[in-house]
Amino acid sequence: MSDIFARFGVARIINAYGTNTRLSAGPLADEVAEAMREAARSSVDILDLQAAASREITRATGAEAGFVTSGASAALLLGAAACLARLDAGAMNRLPATREGRCEFLVSRSQRNMYDRAIETAGGRLVDVGIPDRVSGAGVRDASAAEFADAITPRTAGILHVAQPHAEPPLPALARVAREAGVPLIVDAAAQLPPAANLRRFMEEGADLVAFSGGKAIGGPQASGILCGRAPLVASALAQMLDLDLPEAQFRAPPEFAPLAQLAFFPRTGIGRSCKVGREEVMGLLVALRRFATADPAARTGRWRAILDAVREAAGLDFEEASSGEVPLLLLRLSDAARASRMEERLRLGNPAIHVNPSRLREGVLTINPISLHERDCAALGQGLRDAFAD
Repeated sequence: MSDIFARFGVARIINAYGTNTRLSAGPLADEVAEAMREAARSSVDILDLQAAASREITRATGAEAGFVTSGASAALLLGAAACLARLDAGAMNRLPATREGRCEFLVSRSQRNMYDRAIETAGGRLVDVGIPDRVSGAGVRDASAAEFADAITPRTAGILHVAQPHAEPPLPALARVAREAGVPLIVDAAAQLPPAANLRRFMEEGADLVAFSGGKAIGGPQASGILCGRAPLVASALAQMLDLDLPEAQFRAPPEFAPLAQLAFFPRTGIGRSCKVGREEVMGLLVALRRFATADPAARTGRWRAILDAVREAAGLDFEEASSGEVPLLLLRLSDAARASRMEERLRLGNPAIHVNPSRLREGVLTINPISLHERDCAALGQGLRDAFAD
């Protein structure tokens, strides 16, 4: 097999960590890679292509509209920009500054993370709500929906909810607060797939905008994501990413993005221009989304389990079984954190380099996730594990 990476002096790794961006996630299905290759051979109008993407995304998510971005972080940035500017072209031009001062996004303090910087990049200012005693171990409480209602002011541009199984307050309660106050609710659901039911869940529970990663479990290109939700907000977000360098008389808003016709004039190249995607990423994402949404979950889990079984057989080690939703996992439990750290380092510095999930190193546990593993990796991964634990 030809190795394009070796041609440029880049070493391949074995990614047993999972859909980690730093490790380039996992291999594309042949059908997805072929869609990208075929798309690269022709030119299309990107607005027409995004309209087609919207049709596919709305079928999968139940949203009013949607489009493909360069990742979930890009979707968050564009979603925040939409909340800040709506369909006001002048406001779009002024971002990240806001003339009226309506720039605050409320977020539960327990949900703050490295990726919410995307909201600030668009011009938003994050305002923490609540004290997460249940996270710090000082108690059992977290932010409540009533605290969010109390925190809303004329400066509130939106609410950010980071979807996790035990996120507080629950999304439906938060959606009621947002709806009563007339402020949009953005859900960061970057890594909340599978299950495929989550494609629709957040819209059904009251979100106005939802951001998904395309390069994680959906299996699309690594530099792809989805922003979907209410049509006026989606249209605003798209307008701040699109290339609108054409005579205004030539522009026709497609039905999928009809609110674009409400723009008083074309905004300048938007704050979200760096979030754009090419035809290759759009088509790869759409093919991957259709595959993911229509796949049999049991078959998908079964394929991942077969990969782990092959790793277990090749390694000959004593693993514990675990799972993260539909994703089966293998755990290696060592005597202490120091030994686990040494083993993780030995794997990572090996040839080939093997990356496992180190998030539980303090417990002395290494985790193997099959999502980004190819069948051809199993034997080498097993051998590398056996060698690393031979001491």
